[in-house]
Amino acid sequence: QVQLVESGGGLVQTGGSLRLSCAASGRTFSNSAMGWFRQAPGKEREFVAAIDWTGTGYADSVKGRFTISRDNAKNTVYLQMKNLKPDDTAVYYCAAQKTAWGVGYSSSVYDYWGQGTQVTVSS
Repeated sequence: QVQLVESGGGLVQTGGSLRLSCAASGRTFSNSAMGWFRQAPGKEREFVAAIDWTGTGYADSVKGRFTISRDNAKNTVYLQMKNLKPDDTAVYYCAAQKTAWGVGYSSSVYDYWGQGTQVTVSS
């Protein structure tokens, strides 16, 4: 059974940093894309960043502030978030593909999801 478990969320002030982790179990994703999405209250889930063996992709709103990386030996993907803003407040979800479709910006190309971790940025 595949599981994605996020950690690292919390409360931080504007301009602060957080590092999210997503540990996968049940299968390896070294050849598939893994990514991060977020959902703020009253809004739809949106793409944040993704990574596969060819490279990375970012939403325009986080470019230059967030960095996605992965450790295939640990089957884990990370999201380093810097210069956080109140608009970054959301539940952050980790996602992974069953089939290697490449870095995907749509939630529809991801098959596995974590339960989410809350990130709150105070002004």
